[in-house]
Amino acid sequence: MALLVQLRWMAVVGQLVTIWGAVDLLGVRLPMPQLVAVPVLLALVNLATWIMGREREGYSHLELLAALMLDVGSLAWQLWFSGGTTNPFAFLFLLQIVIGAILLPPGWSWIVAAVSAAAYAGLTFNYRPLDLPAPYSETPMPLFLFGNLVCFLLIAALLMFFVIRIDRNRRQSDAALAALRQQAAEEHHIVRMGLLASGAAHELGTPLATISVLLGDWRRHPALARSPELLDEVEDMTTEVQRCKTIVTGILQSAGEARGERPEVTTLRQFVQTIAEEWDARSDGTVLLEDRIGGDDVDIVSDPALRQVIGNVIANALEVSPHFVMLSAVVEAGQAVISVRDRGPGFAPEMLEAFGRPYSSTKGRAGGGLGLFLVVNVLRKLGGKVEVCNPADGGALVRMSIPVASLAFGRSVAV
Repeated sequence: MALLVQLRWMAVVGQLVTIWGAVDLLGVRLPMPQLVAVPVLLALVNLATWIMGREREGYSHLELLAALMLDVGSLAWQLWFSGGTTNPFAFLFLLQIVIGAILLPPGWSWIVAAVSAAAYAGLTFNYRPLDLPAPYSETPMPLFLFGNLVCFLLIAALLMFFVIRIDRNRRQSDAALAALRQQAAEEHHIVRMGLLASGAAHELGTPLATISVLLGDWRRHPALARSPELLDEVEDMTTEVQRCKTIVTGILQSAGEARGERPEVTTLRQFVQTIAEEWDARSDGTVLLEDRIGGDDVDIVSDPALRQVIGNVIANALEVSPHFVMLSAVVEAGQAVISVRDRGPGFAPEMLEAFGRPYSSTKGRAGGGLGLFLVVNVLRKLGGKVEVCNPADGGALVRMSIPVASLAFGRSVAV
């Protein structure tokens, strides 16, 4: 419909210019009220279509057919008052037929062709002759040939405009379809990874529980009580087993399989602070927190999947910049913006272009790039986005924006 409206605006301008040229330049006597009424009507219809269509995403075939019938009827009306088919602009009926064939299904487009043909046939035998001034009234052929040339150029220009716009829309549709297919493939990949992780977590649960029980028994063994060094090692093993169990629980929560646990409600400040403290404690590097939330702190659900992907970004940053990783958070325009910055070499140009694609990594090892792939897809499921860049003063910056509403209680994403 948008293309029809644009063509109609061009028709309005063209009709007014043609009427002015015929009357003022050639001296043709035309019934002005009847002819000028058509472009005025088409302009009003265009305005009404624009007003009513601002919140619409599409139009039915019946509405497109009605719009084309209006254009055919308007052309027939003007031709009846200006010489019928002796007017070279009668060939504009062909333009309506072509547009109908492109926009409508075959059955509907045949209606446009039939009505246009009937209008042309009727105007061949019934019309109001043109009142031509001398010398055109005696030898009208030069004027007719000139009109044919103008009509040919007009139809050629309009067809080129219309077909180019149709081709551009088709290319945009193909690109959007390709993006949807890529997204579907990525989500299928995530589902397979989630099933694998969930299965592994279930399988690891039993041996971890067994090891935990055995370590508890060892702690109470008299021999260990007499050996502080062994007791310290058992304590370290117990801590690591507990950490493994926490990771397994997090995987099951991310897969939506945790049982008997209510979602943890926290605040954005506490959420990022906990992540920064955990990574600063568990790694040999330094993870700092820049709190820019101020008085805009909001209540959110501590989503395991979001926590995991932020951890992935921090882990990647620590590999290239172990002495400085900055985690920051701020609320801007209803978005929770969480950023991770390092002082490493920055992203390679090819990495910036392929950021978020599976197996796209500069680390040169199997499975590289999956962490960033999950970051992009988890954020997308939350309605957010990820932006990466190399700041002018060095390092790399990953900026994650998530709608605050997506983090509200009751909204959680599964990887």
